[in-house]
Amino acid sequence: MKSRIYHIFEMFLERIITNSRYKYKNMSNSRFAAVEEATKHHFNVSSAVTSERAIHIFGKNVFTTAKMRDYLPKSTFNDLNTAIDEGNQISREMAEFIAQAMKAWAIENGVSHYTHWFQPLTGSTAEKHDAFFEPDGDGGAIEKFTADALVQQEPDASSFPNGGIRNTFEARGYTAWDPSSPAFIYETAAGKTLCIPTVFVSYTGESLDYKAPLLKAIAAIDKAATEVAQYFDKSIDKVTASLGIEQEYFLVDLALYNARPDLQLTGRTLFGHMSAKGQQLEDHYFGAIPERVLAYMVDLENEALKLGIPLKTRHNEVAPSQFECAPMFEEINLAIDHNQLLMNLMEQVAIRHNFKVLLHEKPYSGVNGSGKHNNWSLITNTGVNLLSPGKTPKNNLMFLTFFVNTIKAVFEHADLLRASIASHSNDHRLGANEAPPAIISIFLGSQLDEILEEVESARVAKKVKADANLWHGIPKIPDLKLDNTDRNRTSPFAFTGNKFEFRAVGSSANSALPMTVLNAIVAAQLIEFKNEVDKQIKKGIKKDLAILNVVRKYIKDSKAIRFEGNGYSEEWEIEAAARGLSNIKSTPKSLDVYVTPESIELFETLGIYNKRESEARHEILLENFFKKLQIEARVIGDVVTSQIAPACIIYQNQLIENVRGLKDLGLGKEAYSSQLNYIERISKHVNIILEKAEEMRQARKKSNTIEDMRERAIAYDEIVKPFFDEIRYNVNKLEKLVDDAKWPLPKLRELLFIH
Repeated sequence: MKSRIYHIFEMFLERIITNSRYKYKNMSNSRFAAVEEATKHHFNVSSAVTSERAIHIFGKNVFTTAKMRDYLPKSTFNDLNTAIDEGNQISREMAEFIAQAMKAWAIENGVSHYTHWFQPLTGSTAEKHDAFFEPDGDGGAIEKFTADALVQQEPDASSFPNGGIRNTFEARGYTAWDPSSPAFIYETAAGKTLCIPTVFVSYTGESLDYKAPLLKAIAAIDKAATEVAQYFDKSIDKVTASLGIEQEYFLVDLALYNARPDLQLTGRTLFGHMSAKGQQLEDHYFGAIPERVLAYMVDLENEALKLGIPLKTRHNEVAPSQFECAPMFEEINLAIDHNQLLMNLMEQVAIRHNFKVLLHEKPYSGVNGSGKHNNWSLITNTGVNLLSPGKTPKNNLMFLTFFVNTIKAVFEHADLLRASIASHSNDHRLGANEAPPAIISIFLGSQLDEILEEVESARVAKKVKADANLWHGIPKIPDLKLDNTDRNRTSPFAFTGNKFEFRAVGSSANSALPMTVLNAIVAAQLIEFKNEVDKQIKKGIKKDLAILNVVRKYIKDSKAIRFEGNGYSEEWEIEAAARGLSNIKSTPKSLDVYVTPESIELFETLGIYNKRESEARHEILLENFFKKLQIEARVIGDVVTSQIAPACIIYQNQLIENVRGLKDLGLGKEAYSSQLNYIERISKHVNIILEKAEEMRQARKKSNTIEDMRERAIAYDEIVKPFFDEIRYNVNKLEKLVDDAKWPLPKLRELLFIH
């Protein structure tokens, strides 16, 4: 190992000797070129971007219900709506009518190609474009789109992550149309494409995507919640899971992004001394939006509204160059489709504004990372939010039933919920004194917590104060309404008035996975609840009392999951351990719960995953974890040896020349002792980063020989990954020592503050 390190030193020295120092002095620094390019963008804010009225453009590029009504025969339109509402299968005959209508609408809007738009287990979306054009056999051409093309296509199933479900020689897989999510036209400078949302399944029937299991979980929660809701209102015959997704993200100038290999290849800065000014002044959150960023946001909103994405909110987030956008609540399947589409749009629109969007959960060390807060609730076909406190005892009992069952579900399956948001990138947030911690707990607020205590102790529960007034008498200010809960941003799963906010989901994640798990565990809990209530009713106990008896039991059983304090504190870690709550901070071990007998039985009973699908997802997530770390390790090694160490040695050589000159003048050592110390410090850190880069390479090489996927992922996490911080620490020290003009990478102070 040592001989290799000395060989690297010899290589650097040979390069320095061969090339004169004047060449290095006059060489263009790519970092400064990038900074200069980024500065130009400050003076080129697009004045052409104007906010369009939402009511005029909303859904413009979507095959909405209104457009279907215009293009379909009335009977077909009615049959389609009934099929979607009731979950019935759509016949090929009906599909043919829909295909022709969809084609006519698309072609009228300038579309030339169509694609099945699906969500494989890569974490991003996928598509294969086909033209409407077909030769007619007589030397001409026709525009053709049939039911077969609408309903089914065949991508290569072995080329997507499948966890062993498909071998390389077994390539067949199918995408199948999801009628519950409307088709849309995706528009770029290169043209327009009709996108048809689909599921993706293997030839042998297993799901290979995020959407198919989500649809099954939605069906499960609908059935289970409807049966329980009918205890209170027989007219309820459908319950829809509703979701609002708050999307956090960073923007960085495209020129600076292109000068950082680590950002390009991993989505985060693997090196970089913290900027003197970061977020410590707390002056960015909700601050005035920079003009250049606002132009991007307006452009993004216009494009999103055309695609039916109801973006409502935009603002600065806590960290510099961090922002958030949020839509209104939608049916959960559509909300997740829209969020996946939104992330694509964010990338596309950013390029037009010379930005790059960073969706990584922690692109910069030392400032807040980004999440994707999933706000979840249950809505009946009668318009009632089952998680909204009522104004009558009957409605409050219904609220308590669904409220407490959700708490119990999270308590029973906290580890599964934790696994659903586990990823290599989200590990940088979870358990790192940043919202939210890795310990799954639920925040309710003092009023609701007190109500549960009263119900548990059989005292008469106080009415929830939904409309309490706050701060009377401030001159010229109307009375403010006091919500029935406070907010706790350190809680991973918090009740916020009429919904639960799952704050732990990572900003780059597909929300389908955590929402599949959440809907599944609540569905399973509601099934158990109904069984227990029905048993008591059969014994002659009145229905309301039976419900209250089971609710009381669940409140007591799930008490450990409720926490009202600071989730960042060390005291909470100690208390959580005493309560028996898990604190699994790393992804590989958190994923184990997917393949426990209990989880497999849960998913199989609800028809969401079979055993093979659960095992496949476990393997895919483990493989993705270690591959991401493998890429980061390679990037660190490449940048350290090819950019950082050479720049440091060039500067060190200049210092050596300076000392040699002082010595040649006959000056004593006291005249250049500080320079010698400076040279020694640089040499020390350079030696460490080269040594550790080589040790990391050897650790990575050894880890790659481990056949078991779980053990390999753990090896990368526990043996390879620790080198990252040690190398970063020493590189960051060098960044502060080396001449700013010689440093090759854009610094955090340049990346964090938009020009």
